[in-house]
Amino acid sequence: MTTEGTRSEAGTYAVSVNGERRELAAGTTLEALVAELTSAPRGVAAAVNEAVVPRGAWTATVLGEGDRVEVLTAVQGG
Repeated sequence: MTTEGTRSEAGTYAVSVNGERRELAAGTTLEALVAELTSAPRGVAAAVNEAVVPRGAWTATVLGEGDRVEVLTAVQGG
């Protein structure tokens, strides 16, 4: 979603995912990244560059160089 960051290998981009550097293939969507990180069908929220992205927009949200992604999973308990 941004043009900041560092391209490391042809066709890959460096992004920050939950505070850790990660290489993604060019064209990776938020939906694909979330699927890699969690198999939880519900209770997952995602933000890109500090903006919450509605679940319905994950498929159309293509990540780019330097993006900062946060993926949060709700946990019950007490």
